[in-house]
Amino acid sequence: MADDEGFHDFVHARLNRLSRIAYLLAGDRHAAEDLLQNTLIRLASRWSKVMRAGTPDAYVRKMMYHEHVSNWRRNRHLRAEYTTAQLPDVPAGADLAADTVRRLLLEQALAKLTRKQRAVIVLRYFEDLSEADAAEALGVSLGTIKSQTSHALSRLRELAPELHVLVREPAERGATTVRAAGSKGVTA
Repeated sequence: MADDEGFHDFVHARLNRLSRIAYLLAGDRHAAEDLLQNTLIRLASRWSKVMRAGTPDAYVRKMMYHEHVSNWRRNRHLRAEYTTAQLPDVPAGADLAADTVRRLLLEQALAKLTRKQRAVIVLRYFEDLSEADAAEALGVSLGTIKSQTSHALSRLRELAPELHVLVREPAERGATTVRAAGSKGVTA
């Protein structure tokens, strides 16, 4: 790899955001770590080419979404649950019950979508990409993005009507995590 330093700087600057995107796509911390690791390994082997093209953010985003769909195709018959021996630390003053309910509702709702629909929702509402940028990231037409977004939001309204709670309550409390993950079009 000719520009090893540039690669490390790129990853270091974007690791938190890429980790969140991977988690939203995979729906599981361990699967998200695997997804991100596999994507970064592939990116490292192509780093010089990516830098010459001048669009590393778009390239890594596209790689991650394609890796996500490929992983699902390879492992769609497998289901796994993960347990831990210790409970996570609890921040002081946190309303864990409400936060947990919101997170579980959102995770369950996203899990009800197809992989492509989930990817489109994450691109459009978490990453706040335009329809054209989302189409470019996934390598599909603008019409596909529009139809997949419409189908995904319709499906969320139908299968997870309880999401309306997520839209109103976090805005009152000032939370941004749920809004960023897709509440723009969930109410109707």
